[in-house]
Amino acid sequence: MVGIVVVSHSPRLAHAAVELALEMVHGPAPRIEIAAGTSDDRLGTDAARVAEAIVAADDGAGVVVIMDLGSAVLSAELAVDLVPDTGIKTRLVSAAFVEGIVTAVVAAAGGAALDVVARDAEEALYAKSTQLGRTQTSTADAVSDLSAGAIVAEATIINPDGIHARPAALIVGALASLDAQVMIATETSRPVSARSPTALMSLGAQAGDMIRIEADGAAATTAVDRVVALVRDGFGELTGVDPLKTQQSGGLSSQDFQSPDPIGVSPGRVIGPALQMADPVPEPDPSTRLSDADRPAAVERLGKAAADVASQLRDRSSAAGAVGELLEATAVMATDPELIADATGRVRDKGLNPERAVWEAIALTAESIRTAGARQALRVSDLYDVRDRIISSLIGRAAPGVADPGHPYVMLAVDLAPADAAGLDATRCLGIATEEGGPTSHTAIIARSLGIPAVVGAHGLTTILDGTLVLLDGSTGELIIEPSVDQQAAGGTVQLLARERLARPGSTTDSHRVALLANIGSSSDADLALDCGAEGVGLYRTELGFLDRTDPPSVAEQVTTYRKAFARFTGRRVVVRTLDAGSDKALPFLGHSAEANPALGVRGYRVVGSNPQLLHDQLMAIKEAAATELAEIWVMAPMISTVAETRSFAETARGIGLPIIGVMIETPGAALQTELILAEVDFVSIGTNDLAQYVFAADRHSAPLAAMNDPWQPALLRMIEMVTSAAARSNKPVGVCGEAAANPLLALILAGLGVSSLSMTPRALAEVGRNLAAVTMEQCRRAARVACDADSPAHAREAVRRVAGFDKLSPR
Repeated sequence: MVGIVVVSHSPRLAHAAVELALEMVHGPAPRIEIAAGTSDDRLGTDAARVAEAIVAADDGAGVVVIMDLGSAVLSAELAVDLVPDTGIKTRLVSAAFVEGIVTAVVAAAGGAALDVVARDAEEALYAKSTQLGRTQTSTADAVSDLSAGAIVAEATIINPDGIHARPAALIVGALASLDAQVMIATETSRPVSARSPTALMSLGAQAGDMIRIEADGAAATTAVDRVVALVRDGFGELTGVDPLKTQQSGGLSSQDFQSPDPIGVSPGRVIGPALQMADPVPEPDPSTRLSDADRPAAVERLGKAAADVASQLRDRSSAAGAVGELLEATAVMATDPELIADATGRVRDKGLNPERAVWEAIALTAESIRTAGARQALRVSDLYDVRDRIISSLIGRAAPGVADPGHPYVMLAVDLAPADAAGLDATRCLGIATEEGGPTSHTAIIARSLGIPAVVGAHGLTTILDGTLVLLDGSTGELIIEPSVDQQAAGGTVQLLARERLARPGSTTDSHRVALLANIGSSSDADLALDCGAEGVGLYRTELGFLDRTDPPSVAEQVTTYRKAFARFTGRRVVVRTLDAGSDKALPFLGHSAEANPALGVRGYRVVGSNPQLLHDQLMAIKEAAATELAEIWVMAPMISTVAETRSFAETARGIGLPIIGVMIETPGAALQTELILAEVDFVSIGTNDLAQYVFAADRHSAPLAAMNDPWQPALLRMIEMVTSAAARSNKPVGVCGEAAANPLLALILAGLGVSSLSMTPRALAEVGRNLAAVTMEQCRRAARVACDADSPAHAREAVRRVAGFDKLSPR
C-alpha cells in the first residue's frame, strides 16, 4: 500500500486527524507515520523527523506527505532531500489537512496507486466547497465521458444517514481492485467519480434518494453490482451496529474489525488465511460485429456451448450429494429456451459475437430476476455462474472454479454458486464466509452438506486481501479479521470431521430416546447418511427427480429412483416428502405463471389443486417401491395450512394403501391446529425454515432479514412448543426436519420441548448425538423453558448456557 506521512505543528492535532481517518477504513490500513512537533516538545516541525517518517512509511508503493501550515511545507520539502534512499517515490500534496488525510488513508487502504492517492487527497476539499456553494477545480470535473456501452443501474439509498464518510469508503474499497471507470450521480447532482470518497460525500445523497451508477471497462458489470449491493444492504447500517469496533484506548486496529451481524449457518470454529473467489470472466467487447455470413455458425456455437455446460453440470450433480439438486437447477438455467433465444437473436439480428450476446442476454434476465423479490434474487449469482461457464466454453478457457492455493484456506465470496461449491475440497477449505445469503440460502445448505463451517451476511468481505488471517465461527456468526494472539489462542482451530459417525442411537444420559435422522435428496445422499451413522431418514426430498423436465417422470421412473434410496435403509424409517414445488421452485410442466409473492403463493401441497394426478402418481410410485424394499416408509405432504388439506391428503394416501401418513407443520395456521390435524394423520414434522419466515413475515432468503429467521427466536420456539404439546396430548410423534435440528445446542432445546426425532444434514449427526448423550431430559426441559422465556435469540442462547450441564457442551 501507499504510505502516508502526516506533518503537523501539533502532535495532538495530527493524532486526532489520523484517528478520524482510520475510522473510515474497512480492513487493513496503510502505514501511517506522524512527524509532529519538535524534539523538545514545542509546536513546530522538524525536517529530520519528517525524513525518518518517510522511510518508515514506505513499503515499496511510495509515500504521500500531507502538511498543515507553512513551515511544515518547508520542512517536508527539505526532508525529501534528506531521505537517504533516493528510490522512495514521494508526493507532497497541497491538500486540506484533515480532509486530505481522511481521503488519502481511504484511497491507500483500497489499493490505489501513488498518484491516485495524491490526486484524491488534493481534491479533498471539494465536497465541502460544493456544499457551501463554492467551486474548486477537481479531476472529477475532467473525467472523460463514458462509452455508449456503459453499464448503468439505479438504486435507492435506504440507510438513515445516506452516503456519509463510511459508506463512501465502502464504495471506494469495493471498487479498488476492479478495472472499471465508475461514476455516480443523484437526480439533482452531476456525476462524480466513485473512487473519490469526498466526491461521493459531495453528492449529499440521503435516505430515499435515487442514485445512478454508470461504469465502463472490463469489470464494469462487477463494479455496478458491488455498488448496488452496498446500497441495497444499507451499507451495513440498517441494524444499528457499527462494523468498526474501537479499542479501549480509543484508537482503531484492523485486528478489531468484525463484519456487522454475520449469521452462523454451518457449525465449526476455524482460523486460517483468507482466499477470495476468483474474479468472473472479463466482459466481452461490445463493439465487435460479425458479418452476415458468420452469424449462422456463431449461433450454432452458442447453442453447443450452452448444451455442453448443462451436460457438465449434470455429470457433476450425480456425485455431488446434497449439492447435486442445486447443480441440476443450474443446469436447467444453462439451456433455458427464452435465454438461449434472446442470446441467439442478438447474434443473428445485431451481429454480436456469441460471448457478448450471452453477456447481454443474461444481464437482462438477471435484472428481471433481481427485481422479482428476494427469493428470486438469490438465483442471480447462479445465473452469472452459468454466464461465465458458457463464455469460458466459447472462448476456450477453463471453466471458472475455486483456485487451489496449495494450503488450507477460508473462502471469502459475495455468494457461492452450487457449481463452485461442488468443487470445494473439504480437506482444504476450512470455512466459508459470504456477503449475501441467509440461514437457508444456497451457501448455507451447501456448507452444511459438506460439513464446512460457514457464516453469511458478512459485509465488506471483498476488501479483505488474500492471506489475511480470519477467525470464523459457523455457529455464533463470529467473524474476526486478523485476530489478536489472545483471540487466536481462545479461538482454537476446531473443525468438524469430514465423516464422523454417530456413535450410538440418539438418547439422553438417562436413556430418553430421540431418533437422529438424516435429510437426503438422492441415493448418494443416502450413502453419506449411512456413513455418518444415521438411524434413518427424516426428510427425503423428492424434487430432484422432477427437475429439468418438460413433463413429470412416469410412475416407473419414480419407482426406480425411490428403490435406490429405500434399499439402503432396510429395517429403518424413511420419511418421504411428496413434491414440494410451485412458483417459488418452478417446474416447467406445472405451468405456473409468475406470482407477486411466491412464498405466499401456490406451492407445496397447494400444487395438488391443479395437478391431482401428479400426487396420485407419486404416491403410487412410493407404494410400489416400498413393497419391493424392506425400509419402513412414512409419507408426508409439505406446506399444509388447514385441516381440510390434511384430510384430503390423508384420504388420498390411504386410498392408495400407504400405512403411515403425516404432514409438515410449516405455517402458523397449521401449528395452531396441530391437535385437529393429528386427528387425521399419524405424525407431524416441523419445517423450521419455512415456519420461521411465516411467523416473522420475513423472507428466509433475504440477507437483510436473516436475523429475523434465527432459529433461536423465542417466538418460534414457543410455536414449536404449541405443536409438541398438541402431539403429546394426541400421543403421536412429532419431528423436526428443518436446519434448526443440526445445531448441536438447539437440538437439545427441541428435545426438551418434546420433539421425538431430529432430522439434519448427515455431517451434523455425530456432534448432536454427543451433546444429547451428555445431558438428562430434565436438563433439556429446563433449558427449553429458559429459551422460550427469553426476549431475543441472543438472550435465549445466553440463558441456555447458564443451565447446569449445558456450560460444558459444544456451542457450535
